[in-house]
Amino acid sequence: MRSGTDAEPGGTVSQQTVLPRGVLVLLGMACMVVVVAGMRGVAGLIGPVFLALMLTVTVSPITSWLRRKGAPVWVAVTAMVVVVYAILLGLGAALAVSVAQLINLMPKYAPQFAQLRDQIVSGLDGLGISTQQLQDAVAGADPHTVVALIEGLVGGLAGTLSSTIFLLAVLLFMCLDTVAFPQRLLATTGERPQVVGALRSFAQGTRQYLWVSTVFGLIVAVIDAGMLWALGVPLPLLWGLLSFITNYIPNIGFVIGLIPPALLGLLQGGPELMLTVVLLYCVVNFVIQSVIQPKIVGNAVGLSATVSFLSLIFWAWVLGGLGALLAIPLTLLAKGLLVDIDPTTRWMNALLSSDPPATKEPTEEAPPEIDDEPAPDEEPARSQS
Repeated sequence: MRSGTDAEPGGTVSQQTVLPRGVLVLLGMACMVVVVAGMRGVAGLIGPVFLALMLTVTVSPITSWLRRKGAPVWVAVTAMVVVVYAILLGLGAALAVSVAQLINLMPKYAPQFAQLRDQIVSGLDGLGISTQQLQDAVAGADPHTVVALIEGLVGGLAGTLSSTIFLLAVLLFMCLDTVAFPQRLLATTGERPQVVGALRSFAQGTRQYLWVSTVFGLIVAVIDAGMLWALGVPLPLLWGLLSFITNYIPNIGFVIGLIPPALLGLLQGGPELMLTVVLLYCVVNFVIQSVIQPKIVGNAVGLSATVSFLSLIFWAWVLGGLGALLAIPLTLLAKGLLVDIDPTTRWMNALLSSDPPATKEPTEEAPPEIDDEPAPDEEPARSQS
């Protein structure tokens, strides 16, 4: 550690101790571990809160638009609450009906499952594995296994939607606060401009990402459902709904939505139908989600592919299935609170972004300028290293 002396008014000299930069980094990482462990411990509580926050941020322009048109406050709040509740209840009802249809359908494929098990055992018998070992390995493969798989895929979202009372209450209070929140931000701008700028950047990026993902999710869902219907795969509407939900999961969302219809195609029409489903899914989802959608989103998200994938793994580990669905918005929130809020840390955006802005090479005579200078009363403390 090193120390520095500062002269105080009246001639008094005070000695200030400054920790080395490495120690500060280690302390920050230790605090982050404690925070993440706490979030994982109460994932069932904060998961619905994050979902309510993202929904509120997404539909908040409705309130602003109605207020600009001269609508009373209660009308704007009521419209926002109705829209949010309709989204949740409609999604929950569609999931419940679709899963119920799947549960009723799967017992009809019991003979196909038995035949598939026999084919796997006979095909792998020549690899040196005994028939008894193979039979024990595939003994659990039955229609109930597929039902359990589907329930696991949608379990994170369905579990959150099942906490109806708590989630709806949180949404109600957030919608009530949304009307006056812009004025609160405006009143805070003079004293904390960096905080207000970070919150606005988070809200704008999250809103644009969720709206674009919703539009492209609907496009993918319609195409996938129509394609499966044309191929004769059962329950095309369920798989279209699953494609819509998994569109919010970055990088691997379409793979998760592909597994159930591909397996059902194998039972319905054999390997040929399964390969056709896999091929068409890959073509449709690659073109839309990997080529077109990123160009439309542009720099709204500001996260590279590696950061998006790591955020998916991290938030899924912390919050479960709901964390996977909200991985990008939650990462934008964390970036806004930890990076964008402080001008001295905004250089990290160039490392996190997929398309960093062009910058001039720093020189000794003219060091690079910071985009947003802090307020005079918020000059960041300079530590000696």
